[in-house]
Amino acid sequence: MTRNLKGSGLEEGVSTCRLVHAAKLMESGVEPVSACRSAVAQALSDAADVLAAVNELSASLF
Repeated sequence: MTRNLKGSGLEEGVSTCRLVHAAKLMESGVEPVSACRSAVAQALSDAADVLAAVNELSASLF
């Protein structure tokens, strides 16, 4: 989903490596939303508005 946001506030989309890292965190028992925040959102940007949007996106999925 974040790959579609490239050019709309994001410099780049989420890499496959970041998605795999999030999945490994979930597999180890980390809550999905927390895993996405750690592995995906924080890796994409440090801008508060971008982080909020990406976190909202992951929260809507889990």
